[in-house]
This record gives sequence, C-alpha cells and structure tokens, in this order.
Amino acid sequence: MEKSKQKGHTIKEVLPGSIAMELEMEAGDRLLAINDEEIRDIFDYQYQVENEYLEILVEKPDKEQWLLEVEKEEDEDLGIVFENGLMDDYRTCRNKCIFCFIDQMPKGMRDTLYFKDDDSRLSFLQGNYVTLTNMSDYDVERIIRYRLSPINISFQTMNPALRCKMLNNRFAGEALKKADRLFEAGIAMNGQIVLCKGVNDKEELRYSIRKLTEYIPVLESVSVVPVGLSRYREGLYPLEPFTAEDAENVLETIHEFQKEIYTSRGVHFVHASDEWYLLAGRELPPKDNYDGYLQLENGVGMLRLLLDEFEEAYERLKEEPERKTDRSLSIATGKLAYPYILKMTEKLTALFPGLTVHVYEITNHFFGEMITVAGLLTGHDIISQLQDKPLGERLLLSQNMLRSGEEVFLDDVTVAEMEKTLQVKVDIVKSSGYDFVEAVLKNR
Repeated sequence: MEKSKQKGHTIKEVLPGSIAMELEMEAGDRLLAINDEEIRDIFDYQYQVENEYLEILVEKPDKEQWLLEVEKEEDEDLGIVFENGLMDDYRTCRNKCIFCFIDQMPKGMRDTLYFKDDDSRLSFLQGNYVTLTNMSDYDVERIIRYRLSPINISFQTMNPALRCKMLNNRFAGEALKKADRLFEAGIAMNGQIVLCKGVNDKEELRYSIRKLTEYIPVLESVSVVPVGLSRYREGLYPLEPFTAEDAENVLETIHEFQKEIYTSRGVHFVHASDEWYLLAGRELPPKDNYDGYLQLENGVGMLRLLLDEFEEAYERLKEEPERKTDRSLSIATGKLAYPYILKMTEKLTALFPGLTVHVYEITNHFFGEMITVAGLLTGHDIISQLQDKPLGERLLLSQNMLRSGEEVFLDDVTVAEMEKTLQVKVDIVKSSGYDFVEAVLKNR
C-alpha cells in the first residue's frame, strides 16, 4: 500500500478489551486508511468497519506506519475514540438567510453560539436541518451510498427564485434538485419551512406544500414554524411578527392540506409548530394528528405529548389510596408552555392536599418578548424575575434551558450560581410529562 497523503485522524482513546487494544493501537496514533480507502470522516469510518476483514493503516507518533489485519464480526466495533467525533471540521453555512436567528444574537456571547452549521452529516447524527446549498454532489452520492437517513432539510420555499432571495444565495434555487436525487434514491427526509410574514406565506406557502407533497412518502413530514424575531435586528431584513389573525390563516391552510393528504395518503404530513396554536388561541390537536411526533425537536407536538404523558401519569396517581404531601416548590418556564404547566400543576395540587406549586412565566427580556420558548431563556432573566418571589424548597427548570450535557444557561450563568443567588435548590427536569410529575412529587 502506498503511503497515504492524508494526515489521518488522531486517536484519543483505545477502549479496554477492544480489537484496537489487541492490535496494540494507542492514544496518539493516527488512523490513515481502512481497506485502502481514505477515511475522510465518521461516515467513511463506520462504513468501512462494518466489513468482516480489515486492513488498517495506522501512523505511530514517530511516523512509522503499521498495516494491521483483522477479522471480526460484521457488527463488531474496533473500540477507537477520536479527538473529533465527526472526524472532520464542521461545515459552516454560506447563506445569509433573512430569518437567521444567529444574526439576531447580541455581541459578547460565547463563540459557539455564533457558529452557523449547514452540515448534512450533522443532519443525520443530530437532527440538524440543512439547506442543501452547502452539499456537494459527492456529499449526495455518499448519503445515497451509505443510506444515511433521515436527512432534515430546510426548504423554506419551493419557489427557486424566492429561495435565492430568502437565503441570499444565488444557488439556493438550484440546490432543490438535490432533494430530487435523495427522493429518487429513497433516502428518508423531513422538511422545514420557516415562515416569514409577507415573504413565503399565504399563496407561496400553499405552493410550497403542494410541491412538497410530490415527495411523499420519502419525505415523511414537513413542519411550518414562525420566524423567531429577537430585539437585535438593526440593519437586518425588515421582518414583521405574525398576529393572531395571521396564525389563524396559517392553521387554516395547514389543516386544509392535512385533511386532503390524510384522505389520499393516510398521513397528515404537514404540521404546525406549537407556537401557531398559542398565538391563535386554539386548542392543540390530538396526538393522532402528529403522525408519531416526527418533528418534536422543531416544536411540533411537544406540548401535546407533554400533556398526554402528564394525563397518563395523573390517572395512575388518582388510584393511590394515600395522596398526602406537605411541601412547597416553584416552576419557571417561558410564555409558550406557561398556561399548560399551570393547568398541570393545578390538577396536582387539587389531588394532593398540602402541595403548593408556584408557577412563574418568565418574559424573555434578553432576546425580546416575541421569543416565547423556554429553551431561549437566560439565567439572568430567570434570576431577575424570581428574586423576592416565593420559591419553596425547590425550583424546577426544563433541561431545554441548558447547554447539552452541561449545567450552564445561554448567557453562561451556571445552575450553581442561580442556586446561590436565589437561595433555592434548582432541579433540572426532562421534557416528558412523566418526568414532570415525578419531579413535582419527588420524595413525597
């Protein structure tokens, strides 16, 4: 084998008892190739290690290269952990979308909050949405070859000229043809439309939904979410917030298509995010309308699932012979979830004598009052609005408010700092209705 011209990928750790350890691979070694194939990223690696026979080219720290041979089971991993989980640099977004929330962030926050990704690999690994403009023909071919699915796509509009305008990218309309290739190859997709008032709504929305139905069943769902508008929009495209009447019109369009598509295809396909129902003052649809909650991470059906899980847990509690407790606690959430959290806590306090729960709606002063989701609340907003309020023994907060895997809010306030300032124990609660009930009644 010729010496690889690639620098390879640094091994961070070799797991004890693994194949890699048996082959005397060590942290600091660099993986160059497998079966004479260049390993560009995690997908190349995972694809190659599925083979039962491997020839692994490794470069030791002293630049000596080892060619290692191994026979293994098809689903047996090598036991290697790399310095970079993706095994490649993250791809940044080249668009200047008129609705981009990152462009609406204030200065002075941590660097990672300003990173715009548009990486199809993260779409598969983490559920991120991609615009297709940053995806090469080679990327499309790899997705098809490796059968990577689902791929989540930010369509925004199916009008090519309007898409170029919205993404500020002259190739954005042409990029839609990549969705055609994924469709023809049977790669499962989910879609998203960020709706902007006076831009891609009304007849443009109807046109886009109609065109997207042509991808059914490979395109499994499409969510319609309102553009998020922070108070930091100086110099940006002049977008207006949606009104209650606008929300009614959007829901009317979506429900009309749902009825039509369900009749012909057996799925609802296009879904409105929870914000539309709050803005319009409408009841949430029943769970059957969400086709298995394909777009929870996009705020589609999150509240319905929360309520249904709560009701299931609540009905079980009603069967308990002893329902006494003596405790006081508090919950803080955003405007979107507040009325639903309040109703759930009222049912629990009625069921359990002695239970007191204070529910507080936190206004998002940091990003602006039009931002209503709990996941964009900052530590400072929570602290400032809860000071001098009765909080009880514990304060419950949703895990959506924190950075993934850390106890840190968007503005770098830590949970420990909040506890010290408010003089209360903070409990982080998962997003399910079962976890909500368990957290409220903890150690009763």
